[in-house]
Amino acid sequence: MELIDGKKISQEIKQEIALEVKEMKAHGKRAPHLAAVLVGHDGGSETYVAAKIKACEECGFSSTTLRFEDTITEDELLKTVHELNNNPEIDGFIVQLPLPRHINEQKLIEAIDPRKDVDGFHPVNVGRMSIGLPCFKSATPAGIMMLLERYNIPTKGARCVILGRSNIVGKPVATLMMQKGYPGDATVTVCHSATKDIKEICREADIVIAALGQPKFVTADMIKPGATIIDVGTTRVPDATRKSGFRLSGDVDFENVSKICGYITPVPGGVGPMTIVSLMNNTLLAAKHIIYPE
Repeated sequence: MELIDGKKISQEIKQEIALEVKEMKAHGKRAPHLAAVLVGHDGGSETYVAAKIKACEECGFSSTTLRFEDTITEDELLKTVHELNNNPEIDGFIVQLPLPRHINEQKLIEAIDPRKDVDGFHPVNVGRMSIGLPCFKSATPAGIMMLLERYNIPTKGARCVILGRSNIVGKPVATLMMQKGYPGDATVTVCHSATKDIKEICREADIVIAALGQPKFVTADMIKPGATIIDVGTTRVPDATRKSGFRLSGDVDFENVSKICGYITPVPGGVGPMTIVSLMNNTLLAAKHIIYPE
């Protein structure tokens, strides 16, 4: 078994991005600028945005964080989105999810200019991705594809089972795995809560991408020997031995599955760091106007 080290790969990619930014600045261009909109005080969101700010520093980007209380109205938040859309100094921005219940998340996502939608959630980018056009790809699926590529995991003709059908991970990663090219050209099956015989389906897979949010759902008896396992799950579970009182658990029973698979991502340190670096890469593409030329 070989560990797929997302932390190591993300550091390599950030160094590559930093070199490109250095070159941009040497040619008189400004550094890419990423903005993040944070509403409320959700612990997970705070941690994630802090990680994005740190990554911006490592890549040589400029970054701005706009913080609002969870009492902000939908109209006020939409006004902020429009201001960011029209700010020529901002190359890309994200509205950190989840948002308070009184705000329509989809309405906010659709208000973002697709040319600055570095999270890759806007229907325009999702649509372009589905037919193979240049677009900003959702950060987590894009990060998964980077890992498969960097570890030279064979995907052409491979049977790939995706557990979960969310708009953020399951659906987009299924689309990317089906696309022509590498990584891609896989035969994809998407499983979810209504899927029958899920264990039997998983046992036929060369690649399993688990994105259910159910700790240790994937057990050793579901895995074909030598398969590649990508664990997207990051659920907080109680752990009295930790100072925080909890630990992060993936969707895969790592201890037992790792004994029979060929490759596996750990949690933490697998897909998580790649999500951040994918966002950095999208911001660089936005600054260079590669996806949507000026």
